[in-house]
Amino acid sequence: RTYAWVANRDHPISSSDGTLKISGINLVLLNQSNITVWSTNLTRAVRSPVVAELLGNGNFVLRDSKSNGKDRFFWQSFDYPTDTLLPHMKLGFDLKTKNNRFLTSWRNAYDPSSGSFAYELQIPKNGLPEFFMLRSGGPALRSGSWDGFRLSGIPEMQRWSFLNIVYNFTENKEDVAFTYSITTPNVYAKLTMKFDGFLELSSWDPEMLEWNVFWVSSTTDCDTYMGCTAYSFCDLNTTPKCNCIKGFEPQGGTMDNRSTECVRKTPLECNGDGFFGLKNMKLPYTSGAIVDKSIGLKECEERCSGDCNCTAYANTNLQDGGSGCVMWTSE
Repeated sequence: RTYAWVANRDHPISSSDGTLKISGINLVLLNQSNITVWSTNLTRAVRSPVVAELLGNGNFVLRDSKSNGKDRFFWQSFDYPTDTLLPHMKLGFDLKTKNNRFLTSWRNAYDPSSGSFAYELQIPKNGLPEFFMLRSGGPALRSGSWDGFRLSGIPEMQRWSFLNIVYNFTENKEDVAFTYSITTPNVYAKLTMKFDGFLELSSWDPEMLEWNVFWVSSTTDCDTYMGCTAYSFCDLNTTPKCNCIKGFEPQGGTMDNRSTECVRKTPLECNGDGFFGLKNMKLPYTSGAIVDKSIGLKECEERCSGDCNCTAYANTNLQDGGSGCVMWTSE
């Protein structure tokens, strides 16, 4: 048995003698003493009777009894994930309701209460949205921003197509969110934030009656949040793994460890300074960066070259040869 959603994960009932019922327009869970331990907490006015229904895609909904359309859902479990993202669920912000839909691990393999790990979307001021894996509230990993094909820090996402999975990142007036679907009928998958700090993509094997893990999030030294200092990059094939980028050198002359600072070999003069291209990189965090999605890379370079505070630039989208511009003006 696989549990994809838990209503009262942090408010368990001490016995199996509980009641789930519709009260007015709300779905409520009562304990053995008839005390409410969980509720959908809706306050809107509804004329028609309310129906609770578990849909075929795993979404548990409250809806108008006279309509089956999504626009008549008063509440849905897909808006309040626990540790599992099912196909067609959205991970990220609903801009109309201000609800951030994120995953939180179980405490352990047998306890569904909130654990130490979460996977949630963050939108830095003036920057590009990206997902963070949080450990006890602090950042442990980040996904990198969406580059038009995938999350830039998870290149192996492109292999998900082997499971006939189609994924997308939406950024519009209603949502800033990631979602995925399966193009093959009667094939099931789930993305789970595990209690041990791994994000797992699994598919159901109907013959063996078990979940097969297809992908697990990487936790190498190069994936660790801020694993190297400013003006350096991480390469698993070198020792040490942190390396200063071209034009910089280790402070003190030797790259002793991950905390060694990289400093410029020569001071910037603004006029006449140039840029060095870096490939196969996860874009740096964009908090405080300048983003303009209306221009291309050439104009982006020109703007960055004309700003003495600009230290790096890149396309925001790699589709169709690249578009959009992000510029960094700090470390």
